[in-house]
Amino acid sequence: MDRVFTFRFAYGVGEHRDTKHGERFGEGALAGRKAVLSVTVGGLEPHCAARGTGGTVDDLLFPIQHGILHYPGIEVLSPFLLYGADRMTGEDCPGVARAWEQRLLTPESTEPIPLRRQNSGDYEIPSLHLREGLEPAGRTGFGPHVRR
Repeated sequence: MDRVFTFRFAYGVGEHRDTKHGERFGEGALAGRKAVLSVTVGGLEPHCAARGTGGTVDDLLFPIQHGILHYPGIEVLSPFLLYGADRMTGEDCPGVARAWEQRLLTPESTEPIPLRRQNSGDYEIPSLHLREGLEPAGRTGFGPHVRR
């Protein structure tokens, strides 16, 4: 990614002033493009739930989806997840391949993850802290950076 996501190409663009802090997190050189991650998980889906041993997939993938893809402006689609990949048999493969193919054929009709844009008014400039009152009190972590 370092060869593509370079300074002054994918990030570090736009002016910085009192009401805008560059063009990133939903804005920038790669705006208008979409990305989807394909992720295989050895565990079962319940293992990756809020109270599962692996934590939520949303939390695990947030640094990639938000910090790498959304940062230069890419719209991020929900990931294609394959749980129990280590338990798959040859008989499972055609169905998984069809599901992945279908997913790849529908990017225009798939709503992106509603990640907040940096200069949308949701964040205070220049501190880049999420404005008070946009999320329920006490909600922390990555969740508040996704519009609900």
